[in-house]
Amino acid sequence: MEIFRVTGGVRLAGEVFVGGAKNSVLKLMAAALLAEGETCLTNVPDILDVTIMSEVLRRLGCTVVRDGDAMRIDVPGRTSTETDYSLVRRMRASVAVLGPLVARYGHAKVAMPGGDAIGMRGLDMHINGLVALGAEVRSEHGYLIASASRLRGAHVTFDFPSVGATENVLMAAVLADGDTVIDNAAREPEIVDLVEMLQSMGAQISGAGGSTLRVTGVRGLRPTAHHTVPDRIVAGTWAIAAVMTRGDVRVRGARPQHLERVLQRLGDMGASVRHESDGFSVSIDRRPTARNIVTLPYPGFPTDLQPMAIALGAVADGASTLTENVFEGRFMFVNELIRLGANIQVDGHHCAIAGIERLSSAPVEATDIRAGAGLVLAGLVADGTTEVGHVAHIDRGYPGFEASLRGLGASIERVSVPDLYLSE
Repeated sequence: MEIFRVTGGVRLAGEVFVGGAKNSVLKLMAAALLAEGETCLTNVPDILDVTIMSEVLRRLGCTVVRDGDAMRIDVPGRTSTETDYSLVRRMRASVAVLGPLVARYGHAKVAMPGGDAIGMRGLDMHINGLVALGAEVRSEHGYLIASASRLRGAHVTFDFPSVGATENVLMAAVLADGDTVIDNAAREPEIVDLVEMLQSMGAQISGAGGSTLRVTGVRGLRPTAHHTVPDRIVAGTWAIAAVMTRGDVRVRGARPQHLERVLQRLGDMGASVRHESDGFSVSIDRRPTARNIVTLPYPGFPTDLQPMAIALGAVADGASTLTENVFEGRFMFVNELIRLGANIQVDGHHCAIAGIERLSSAPVEATDIRAGAGLVLAGLVADGTTEVGHVAHIDRGYPGFEASLRGLGASIERVSVPDLYLSE
């Protein structure tokens, strides 16, 4: 197992570059299945989840080649319609191949996905949406099996604006007969990115960025070239890290309009936020002031930045409350933060935080991608050296995580240790 050893007390300063969004590129890769031929994606992040999804596509019969931040996906006239269980169980986003496969071939057998331990993330909305489009879907021996002689347009209304369900139903609807309306659709920039790629493939979609998507199905799509949208969660992580360490960080390659609520809240806490032509800068020279935060679907404060926001509140001046409205299990990592001396109490989906001047070092373990990043940020403002275990979680979503931090002046190193190191 690998751990990060983080020595606190350093003020982050300098610039860091943000590449393509994890939460977008995995779905773009799945969308390539909708057309025979070679699709080229650029601004592809070098993260573990992209490696896993690449192998998912290869085992379906595609050829996937990486060259720097570019990826070529060559899709044959006919792929397999069954995904590999051992791969899909490692990453929830791999369920995104369900919609494209059933839309193009009329059949898909996809293993029930795994991924981060952040609470219940049922597939009911994915299933109900595909059923509305005319598919028959059943669960059998750990797989979802969907079949349809031909999908047909329908009116699909989600109880909650689920990103994954919106993406799956959208990718199925583009090849369905007739018109589809998706109400209460997710509005995230990653949805807009997927829509733009599908449109360049010949899909007829309107309403991207709003809560209603309208799709007119077409008989076939063509391969395309597409540049992945920047990763707003990685950008937000560096912004919060700057405020936690009372630093001065320029985040290049990001789109500040995708982080309006986050940057506004950091400004409320005392930070100076400057929008620039190729990103934004965040600086602060004093202890941040505690402010309440509520996570919500986009354009609200993103749940993926919740762990970092709690770590920020733990060292802010004053008391604050963080309310989690998206994933009920996302407070699982709080006990690890408490090991670092944080004063936090959890009550349902509310987290009460009493800020202290500085945390204290301890061995902790990452429970998911974002919790791991949050714990590393906490280590940056702790006395002594903090060891963060299970950093493979972080590798799933952050390219060159420790190198980026070292470039900002942080003291962090990756160390290999025996598997039982943290439990001894």
